[in-house]
Amino acid sequence: MSPANLSFEQMPRYVRVRSEPDAAFVEFDFAIGYPDLFVELVLPQTAFASFCASNRVRHMDAAMAAAVDADMQKWRYGESRDADD
Repeated sequence: MSPANLSFEQMPRYVRVRSEPDAAFVEFDFAIGYPDLFVELVLPQTAFASFCASNRVRHMDAAMAAAVDADMQKWRYGESRDADD
């Protein structure tokens, strides 16, 4: 089922951590329904753990993060770009 067919409460929630694992504050991207449409947030470690639990988040894996990055590059430059360019 695509996110468009789900109620807001049923939509998956995604988190992509941007900070180092031992940082006092967790910098992360948070998305609801569509991993490529996100907000950037910062929380202390304990608040982040609570946030993830209460939102039942899915942590983005490397493949999903790469797809989001590629899509951002496409919109920024008008086409897909290789890292070697």
